[in-house]
Amino acid sequence: MYNELIAKKEKLAVVGLGYVGLPIALEFARKLSVVGFDIKPERVEMMKKGIDPSRELETKAFEGCDITFTSSIDHLRHAKFYVVAVPTPIDEHNLPDLKPLLAATRTVGQVLKKGDYVVYESTVYPGCTEEDCVPLLEEISGLKYIKDFKVGFSPERINPGDKDHTLTTIKKITSGCDAESAEEIALTYELIIKAGIHRASSIKVAEAAKIIENTQRDINIAFMNELSIIFNRMGINTYEVLEAAGTKWNFLKFFPGLVGGHCIGVDPYYLVYKAKELGYHPQIITAGRFINDSMGGYVAKQTVKKIIAADKNLKESRILIMGVTFKEDVSDIRNSKVVDIYNELKSFGINNIEVIDAFANSHEVNEEYGFELAEQPTGKYDAIIMAVSHRQYLNIDEDWFINLSNPACVFVDVKGIYRGKIKKLTYWSL
Repeated sequence: MYNELIAKKEKLAVVGLGYVGLPIALEFARKLSVVGFDIKPERVEMMKKGIDPSRELETKAFEGCDITFTSSIDHLRHAKFYVVAVPTPIDEHNLPDLKPLLAATRTVGQVLKKGDYVVYESTVYPGCTEEDCVPLLEEISGLKYIKDFKVGFSPERINPGDKDHTLTTIKKITSGCDAESAEEIALTYELIIKAGIHRASSIKVAEAAKIIENTQRDINIAFMNELSIIFNRMGINTYEVLEAAGTKWNFLKFFPGLVGGHCIGVDPYYLVYKAKELGYHPQIITAGRFINDSMGGYVAKQTVKKIIAADKNLKESRILIMGVTFKEDVSDIRNSKVVDIYNELKSFGINNIEVIDAFANSHEVNEEYGFELAEQPTGKYDAIIMAVSHRQYLNIDEDWFINLSNPACVFVDVKGIYRGKIKKLTYWSL
């Protein structure tokens, strides 16, 4: 397989061209002949013009690539090696939503041929690839697993907005269904991954490794958030405590904050689901999820308390929220916990809330969450919530905030980026 790909006798296809799939497709297209498949024709047309719909890649990333962008399943028939990189979200009950993954599997199953390879990159619970996806591939294609086609798992590790830790500079985990496929898949990824390959012993090990990466971060951030709640009651600043504790060489440097997005805020639920299916109730993981899921509401309640303490009429108060994306310096609004702040404030009867963001698209925010972004702050505000630390928001002079403020304005600094810099406004942070 590897030799046929590098000789361009066979094509590699990437199914799903989102923030994970598109960078993979373009990197492979510098070495191999690639088919980039996405079910949304409008996204495909943008990519044909060298535009990344996720706004992560610049036009030059498309240059020098041997790639055909398509939404037609017929073009997929020309490929021999399939990489599936579609979202794996959760539903309204925090249960795994495998619909996109299974839909992509059905698509691949329709074009699967003897000798083909299918590698999954989507984050799933251990066992999902072989227990949920492989049977579907067999059913639709009429072929037999391992005998007729090979399957592997190589979890994505892309960090949106991070210009230092990129696809090629992060070590890649690969795995296969047998020794031959494991080596062929590893060799194929070695073409584009400069940081090297870790060959996992099995597909399940690779699946588990990915899901605990994000679960570990989730639990550690939950611990910081819980400390923040405790220290707030003590009247001490969490960031000052962490700064002091961090002087010891082996102290792990995590910080409190909102945990949203489509990775850390989602993946632990996949592990919880699988654990419960096996008859075990994971207490630490679920406790961490509960804490992190409640932090948006907690920030809003603390804001309300500060407004009331300033003898302001709550329902007549005006609030500015700066940032709505799930993390800094990205346009992605999926599973943003800033929205929890907004909705909790609304539940107190506060209707004069303006939200701005340096990266987010107002139309997308309105479609997803039911409110539009303001183009610019209009003032005067009774509270300003610095929710997302976009680079444009990092070094604003306090006078700028004061000019937008009513007397006794509350400044809520979720990430603590203005600690020690706000002197005249009522300051609070996690």
